[in-house]
Amino acid sequence: MKKINVMVIFGGQSGEHEVSLMSAASVMGAINKEKYHIIPVGIAKNGDWKLFNGSVEEIESGDWEQSINELTEKGEDNKKFSLLPLTDGKQGIVLQNGEVKKIDVIFPVLHGPYGEDGRIQGLFEMIDIPYVGCGVMASAVAMDKVITKKVLEAEKIAQTPYQVIYGRRFQLDPLKYLNDLEATFEYPVFVKPANMGSSVGISKAKNREALKIAIKEAGKYDNKIVIEAFVEGREIECAVLGNEAPRVALPAEIIPSHEFYDYHDKYFDGTSRYVIPPDLSEELIQEIQHLAIQTYELLDCRGLSRIDFFVENETNRVLVNEVNTMPGFTKISMYPKMWEATGLPYDKLIDELIQLAMEEYQLKSR
Repeated sequence: MKKINVMVIFGGQSGEHEVSLMSAASVMGAINKEKYHIIPVGIAKNGDWKLFNGSVEEIESGDWEQSINELTEKGEDNKKFSLLPLTDGKQGIVLQNGEVKKIDVIFPVLHGPYGEDGRIQGLFEMIDIPYVGCGVMASAVAMDKVITKKVLEAEKIAQTPYQVIYGRRFQLDPLKYLNDLEATFEYPVFVKPANMGSSVGISKAKNREALKIAIKEAGKYDNKIVIEAFVEGREIECAVLGNEAPRVALPAEIIPSHEFYDYHDKYFDGTSRYVIPPDLSEELIQEIQHLAIQTYELLDCRGLSRIDFFVENETNRVLVNEVNTMPGFTKISMYPKMWEATGLPYDKLIDELIQLAMEEYQLKSR
C-alpha cells in the first residue's frame, strides 16, 4: 500500500510555541508509520520554516531549531521556500533543495495565533491541500473569545458573564475602567487575552491591585481583554470529533491543583486530577454533550474541537466557557484522554482526523 504523505507543522510564532512542540512530538510518535509518511516542518519563533529530519525528542526539547534548514535552496541564505499547487490543482508540493515533495494532507499541530486562528488555514485553502481541523471561519471565530461569546449570545446559549476592555484604552483612564468593572463584578474575576489558548496570559484577580496586574499581563498577548465573573462550580471538558455528523466523547471533570487549571498545570506539572466520566447525573452528562455538539455545529467546526464548560454548584446550570479548535495533543492532554476513555485510542484518533481532513477536502471539491 502506498503511504500517505502527511506534512506535520509545529512550533509557530504564538505564546503557545512550546505546547505545539510537545503536541507534535506526541502525534509524530504515535502516528501509524506503516500507513503514513511524515514530512515534519517546524516554524521557528522568528518565522523561519524548516524541514526537520531528526528525532521527536529534538522537537520536544526545542533543539530542532538549531538544525540545518533543509527547505532553504542550495547556496542561499534567504530562508525561504515554496508551497505550490501542482498543475492538476489537486495537491501540493514542498520545494526542497530543488527536489519536489508531494503532500497529501497537512496536520497543523499549532496552537494559538498564527496557527489556530484561521490564518494558516487560509494558506492551505489557497494552495488547495487537505488539512486537519477547522476551516478559516470556525478557526478565526473560536480563537477570538469575544466573537465566540457574541455568537453564543445570539443563540441564547448560557455562558459566563463577561465584559470586554481594550488595553490601550485602559491605559488612558484606568480608574474609570476599574470602577466600571467593580460595579459589574464581585471579586474574584478572571482576566484573559481574547486571542490566546492553553491558559496563557490568564490570571485570577481577587482585588483591585491584582486586577490591574492581571490586565497588564493579558495585555502582553492581546489588546482585547476579557473579564469574566468567577463561577463557583465544576470544570468540565468535552471532546467533539467529526464533520457533517460529529460525535462526542465521554466528558472529563478537571480538578485543578492550583487556583485554576493554568498553563503549567496543563502541560508541565501534571498535578491536576481528572475524572472520566465526571460524577454527574446521566441527564447532566447528556446535556453537556448536547451543548458541545450544538456549539460545534453553530461555529461550523470540522475535524475536532474541545468545548469547555462550567457546571454551577448550586444550580447545576451548564455554562459554555471556551472552544478550542486545536486542543493540546500532549501525553497528558485531555482531548485524546477523553477519546481513549470512550474507546478510541490515540493512534486511531490521529488516523481518523487525517481521514476526516481528506473526506472534507473531497466534499468541498465537488
